[in-house]
Amino acid sequence: MGKLGISIYPERSTFAQDKAYLDLAHQYGFKRVFTSLLEINGDKDEVLAGFKKPVDYANSLGMEVMVDINPGLFEQLGVSYDDLSFFNDMGAAGVRLDLGFTGAEEAKMTRNPYGIKVEINMSQGTDYVDNIMSYSPNPDNLLGSHNFYPMRYSGLALDHFIYCTKKFNRYNLNTMAFVNSHDATFGPWPYSNGLASLELHRDLSIETQVKHMKLLGGINDITIGNAYASEAELKAMSKAFFAAEPAIKIVPGNAITDNERIVLFESEHSYRGDRSEYILRSTMTRVWHKDKDFPSHDTRDIKRGDILIGNEGFGQYKGETQIALKDMPNDGQINVVGHIAEAELFLLDYIKPWSGFTFESVEE
Repeated sequence: MGKLGISIYPERSTFAQDKAYLDLAHQYGFKRVFTSLLEINGDKDEVLAGFKKPVDYANSLGMEVMVDINPGLFEQLGVSYDDLSFFNDMGAAGVRLDLGFTGAEEAKMTRNPYGIKVEINMSQGTDYVDNIMSYSPNPDNLLGSHNFYPMRYSGLALDHFIYCTKKFNRYNLNTMAFVNSHDATFGPWPYSNGLASLELHRDLSIETQVKHMKLLGGINDITIGNAYASEAELKAMSKAFFAAEPAIKIVPGNAITDNERIVLFESEHSYRGDRSEYILRSTMTRVWHKDKDFPSHDTRDIKRGDILIGNEGFGQYKGETQIALKDMPNDGQINVVGHIAEAELFLLDYIKPWSGFTFESVEE
């Protein structure tokens, strides 16, 4: 099972606020902490002391801290890629290289005596990881993580995200991507309009972002890029991440019956494997609920994303649950009992045959 993460930015906050946030995230099963040491202005020792305090506290909760750093800072701190004792003394579990070296240095860093992880940028789409792998790194200490993007429209395109992720999956390396909190107000830089890896995630709820990441596959860990997410967001993210199956948000129709609610919300659903391009079928509900009544109602023509249940006139298909993948006519044997919430309609493209799912009732 992968890990959930949060981000803290000690230079832009207080220890008391970071501590409270770490406590809250820990309560909901978060194990990773991302923080950023991209520049040091002012007294070096003072800045580092301010960093060490929340890092130590996170460690006391059993969380692991990754510190984002660029090669320029190595020089400023007097740190060499072949001596990572500085990060060990800081209490960091690993370093994330905002910009890389040539490949040989990264490989050497993974063979450090402290077991410090080296996390590299997954978002470039180059042969960077192949190059590092050619220098025989310790793969247990080599991780990948996508960037996050504070500027609207600058986040990764989905096809590029998948392309880059597959490069890392080829080597079975641990991968991470960022999602965006809507209650958080800041990141490491002055300007921030959310902090997601994927542009299409920027305006989605945090649990929908997580469901999409899980359905996509290829990403082990998911971290909130900005600070501070609300407790409601941490709770929703944790629920979505640790759920055995995705819960698809649907808006029930006004005329939905009690029996139809039982079919939708008190049954396990499974996508029948011999798939159709028109409907996603969850056929077992017609077996489990064959003795229930399903009178005809709402038999309008069908739109993509509609939730359907076979009514009394549908013979052996009475009680079968379906999701419409395309628009189609309705000959009166199917009740339209709701529709997928607009923000989650795109998830239909990622539910795979034979996989399971549940429905979650939401208001329009």
